[in-house]
Amino acid sequence: MEVPGSSKKMIATQAEMVEARVPLAYRDQCAHLLIPLNKCRQSEFYLPWKCEGERHTYEKCEYELVMERMLQMQKIREQEEAKSKQSQKQGTNAIPLIPKTANA
Repeated sequence: MEVPGSSKKMIATQAEMVEARVPLAYRDQCAHLLIPLNKCRQSEFYLPWKCEGERHTYEKCEYELVMERMLQMQKIREQEEAKSKQSQKQGTNAIPLIPKTANA
């Protein structure tokens, strides 16, 4: 399944996530890594020094998603700034935030 705006694909299906009882907030492009991590955690009684490899791969995937979203947001901001600068250069009659009479 293709996710709009992301370079990663959804690998885990909706049925797999329901069967593994993955919470809705965690059903993203890294859910296919969370399912075996949660199974490992349950089998190892949530000991923090167990399942380190699975946890590392899951956290790396989540980090990459966050960084991708940050880059996308930065591009959007840059585009908006460029548009606002162009509109200011063209001299469009935008409504000023502070009326000129208030400065007198």
